[in-house]
Amino acid sequence: MKSKWFLSLKSGIRQRNNRKWSEGEGFWFINKACCLVLIDVQEKLSAVMHERAGLIRNCALLIQIAHAFEIPVLWCEQAPKALGPTVSDLKNLLCGSSPIEKTSFSGCRVEAFVKRLEEIDRPIVILCGIESHVCVYQTAADLIDRGRRVHVIADAVSSRTRENKEIGLARMSRDGAVVSSTEMLLFELLKDARHEKFRQLAALIK
Repeated sequence: MKSKWFLSLKSGIRQRNNRKWSEGEGFWFINKACCLVLIDVQEKLSAVMHERAGLIRNCALLIQIAHAFEIPVLWCEQAPKALGPTVSDLKNLLCGSSPIEKTSFSGCRVEAFVKRLEEIDRPIVILCGIESHVCVYQTAADLIDRGRRVHVIADAVSSRTRENKEIGLARMSRDGAVVSSTEMLLFELLKDARHEKFRQLAALIK
């Protein structure tokens, strides 16, 4: 059974479905309210991304952070027969789950993705992956339309060019997503240096 704070948080997010979030409406992350969505970080596609190494490194960090806080992870692959599987550095961290295949640019236009989101039932969705101005943007826009609170991790998304990455982030921010970073997310989840996992997780960003 969901606790009262969780139901209140979820209700508040859904009530904002038809209006933009104001700048002051952010709130601290609560791990039980979050899920992580990894979008299309595949072999052929990722090879041509701007600052690829940083993208892969930060996506891997996000997956490790999610596991540490028991945050569910969903991962998508765009036309995998053409673009290849998810890169091995990330796939190896996702053992025990399978990717959701898609051809639409938005994950929300795939029945399996929507079903999984509903099963997880988390009001806050953390996004990472590629490309910022295409699949990440369209997924974010559809999630916001569905009443989800979206946080996009700027140093864990990319596009083939810096310009398109920045345009995608700007559009998502304008549409109501919160733009954050891997390290910012980590410390919002930890909240206190006395957290039992502080040393373990802080070591990941050194």
